[in-house]
Amino acid sequence: MNKRTLILIGFIILKFVLQYVLISPEYDLQRDEYLHLDQANHLAWGYLSVPPVTSWFSYIILLLGNSVFWVKFFPALFGVLTLLIVWKTIELLKGNLYALVLGAAGIVFSSLLRINMLYQPNSFDVLCWTAFYYILVQYIISKKTKWLYIGAVVFAFGFLNKYNILFLLIGLLPALILSKQRKILADKNVYFALFLGLILILPNLLWQYNNQFPIVHHMKELAETQLVNVNRADFLKEQFLFFIGSLFVILASFYALLFYKPFEKFKFFFASIIFTILVFLYFKAKAYYAIGLYPVYIAFGSVFLSDVLKTGWKRYLKPVFIALPLLFFVPMYYLAFPNRSPEKLVAEKLETHRWEDGKEHDLSQDFADMLGWKELARKTDSVYALFPKSENTLVLCDNYGQAGAINFYTKKGIKAVSFNADYVNWFNLNIYYKNLIRVKTFEENSTEFKETSPFFQSAFIAGEITNKYAREYKTTIFVFTNAKININKRLEQEIKEEKNYAD
Repeated sequence: MNKRTLILIGFIILKFVLQYVLISPEYDLQRDEYLHLDQANHLAWGYLSVPPVTSWFSYIILLLGNSVFWVKFFPALFGVLTLLIVWKTIELLKGNLYALVLGAAGIVFSSLLRINMLYQPNSFDVLCWTAFYYILVQYIISKKTKWLYIGAVVFAFGFLNKYNILFLLIGLLPALILSKQRKILADKNVYFALFLGLILILPNLLWQYNNQFPIVHHMKELAETQLVNVNRADFLKEQFLFFIGSLFVILASFYALLFYKPFEKFKFFFASIIFTILVFLYFKAKAYYAIGLYPVYIAFGSVFLSDVLKTGWKRYLKPVFIALPLLFFVPMYYLAFPNRSPEKLVAEKLETHRWEDGKEHDLSQDFADMLGWKELARKTDSVYALFPKSENTLVLCDNYGQAGAINFYTKKGIKAVSFNADYVNWFNLNIYYKNLIRVKTFEENSTEFKETSPFFQSAFIAGEITNKYAREYKTTIFVFTNAKININKRLEQEIKEEKNYAD
């Protein structure tokens, strides 16, 4: 085993270890993770929330036992594969050992640690962006048409994971047209590869068509509730923070793409990142949507700097560039990860956090979304167990986080549902329901008890989430028993209304 391989293995082990140790045991899984894991029980070619690839990984996790270890393993794996592809890109560009170490350090000690912390489509999205750019470099160097077809497969999987990868093509196409590499577009194999990609994503497109294109409603809702709070200046500022330890490496790549002769064939990459960022800005995208752009530029910059820093006084800068990602990781360690209890994080008051509601809070929204779920599931289980025929009891939640968390942690086999997100399609109306456990987000002047109790013989409040640091703090568990009405008919009506509203 040569020196390069040993160093690569060292970086891979380090990456895996960091992903596990940067989360304190006080935290549960994050709200979105529960929804994605529950999709394994409802496999389909599409969902209201995300395309289908995440559900495939969720099904593998389910087969492996559905433990938290495996939930954390897959995003960590996608981060490791991103690291590996950057390593291979540097080798492809004839980078030496210094370039490889510089690029690997830039990837490991970056905000990818935060992205790869959660089981969401984002980790696989970054991997697909990085893999697609690597394949493009391979094709330009080798001219082998097989890379076009491999690129089509990677893009298709990226699309079936998160539609965000469309921005890659939107930014890349004008850059290619304006460069000498436009000749690529004259190759008939490009269009055969595009057709292959279309065939691969066709089942999801058909699912969208058959379900009245829920992606349109989802994007509209996202724009109205979250993207409306996105500030374009903040978007640009955050681009510098994602790989701040490798900022000089990325900037060096821009210079190299324009003026470094060995990169003459790749000059269009400079225009590509400009066009892609402009498109993201136009649509007021969230800052992290663009994170998949940068790993390939770290590869370009690492190779260029390894050449520039070979001789003279500049060789003394070599350890500085490697040390920078490590130095910037120190404040990142204290600010970006749930590696201390929420009580300690709030007490430290190191920064305030703007949530999707546009307001500032003491605790990161992601961290607040990782608290209170086990408590909710435990209390719901204890109430559910009171009913002799529990299968006639419906657990209805306000949002997908509540439903998913109960389903993940339950010891009583609960199948909670909600009118929110994909759960609206997962009601089992073959069961005749007589009792209702209603999990409702806290409202100061809640009318739930007053409005619902007349339809049941008895009603009471069973408990609430008591963790004050949880985003779901004071979420309440209402219990209604022995219905006086046909619950199933009422559910059918509300499901229909919800779906009509979505249309």
